[in-house]
Amino acid sequence: MSAAVPVFTPVHLLTGFLGSGKTTLLRRILKDPALAGAAVLINEFGEVGLDHHLIERIDETTVLLQSGCLCCTIRGELADAMRDLLSKRERGLVPAFDRLVIESTGLADPFPILSTIRADPVVSHHFTVAGTWATIDAVNAPDGIERRVEMRKQIASADRILLTKTDLVAPAEAAALRSRLALMNPAAEIRDANAAGWDVTWLLSETPAESVDDDTHHHAHGHGHHHHRHDPNRHGDAIEAFSIVPDRAVDWTRFGVWLSMLLNRHGSAILRVKGILDLEGEERPVAVHGVQHLVHPPTHMAAWPSDDRRSRLVFIVDGIEPDRIRRSFDAFVLGETTSVIAARIEAA
Repeated sequence: MSAAVPVFTPVHLLTGFLGSGKTTLLRRILKDPALAGAAVLINEFGEVGLDHHLIERIDETTVLLQSGCLCCTIRGELADAMRDLLSKRERGLVPAFDRLVIESTGLADPFPILSTIRADPVVSHHFTVAGTWATIDAVNAPDGIERRVEMRKQIASADRILLTKTDLVAPAEAAALRSRLALMNPAAEIRDANAAGWDVTWLLSETPAESVDDDTHHHAHGHGHHHHRHDPNRHGDAIEAFSIVPDRAVDWTRFGVWLSMLLNRHGSAILRVKGILDLEGEERPVAVHGVQHLVHPPTHMAAWPSDDRRSRLVFIVDGIEPDRIRRSFDAFVLGETTSVIAARIEAA
C-alpha cells in the first residue's frame, strides 16, 4: 500500500561524526514499519560510495549523492535530489513516500543542510524539517568534542542524541559523556542506542516543548533578574549553554526583530536557540527554534506543557558571552522602548 502523501513531507536529518554509527542506525530503523514509506538520501565523503549498499534497501527512493560534503560542495545537489524525488512522486514513478531521511557525511555541519531545505523555493514549499538526530560515539567523542568543531555543531543542532558504542566503555565513562552532552545541549533528548527505552516512534515524534526548561540555572526575571555565577554548562573555553526565563509575557514583534537581528549578526556563534514563549495577548504558547542564521517558522502549541507559563529560551553558543545576549534581550524585548534595538544588538 502506498503511503499517504502529507502536505509538507517531514525531513529528518541524521548526523554524527565519522564512525559514530549513522549507517548502522539507519539500517536498523529502516526495518521498522514506521519508516516503510520513507525516502532516503545518503551523502558520503570519498571517491566510492558504499553506505547505500549497507542499508540493505535499494529502491527508487534510496538515493546516493555524489562524493562531497553536504555542508559545502554539493548543497545544490541536495536540493536537486529532493526536487527530483518530489517530481517522481508526483508522476507516480516512485512510491508515494511520506517522509525523507537524510544521512549526512560525518564531516558535515548541519546548518547549511537545514538552510538548503529552507532556502530553495520548491523544496521549502513541499518539505519541512521535522528533526535532527545525532549519533555520538562513546569511545571517540570525549576527545572528538575537544578537537572537532563539526562534532560540537552536530551535538548542538540535535533534537535527539543516540549514544553508540557504550558497550565498549565503562558505565561510568558512558554516564559522564551523557552528562556532558546534556550540558552542551540541554534541549536534546538523549538515549543509549544499545539499551531499551527508545524506538523509532521516539525518533519521529515532535520534539516536546517541555524539554526546553530552565535546567541550565540561568534565569532572567523581568527587570529584577538575577544570574547565577556558577556555570555548570560551560564546555571548555567556547561552548556554553544557558537559558533566559522572563517573568512576564513578551511582545512578539519585539522578540522577532530582536532574534532576527541577533542571529543575523552573531549567527555563526549561536549554535542553537530553542524555546517556548508566553506572548502578550496569546493564551497558548509558541515554540521557536533557530540554528545559527536559520530560524524555523514558529509553531503554535495546543497547550502549555505544565503549570509554569513563563517563556523559556535555551541558547547554545560558541565564543560569545551569555551576558551580552541577556543584556540585549532585557533592553529590547523587555525594555520600555524600541529605540535601543540597533545599539544593543551592535553591542552584543
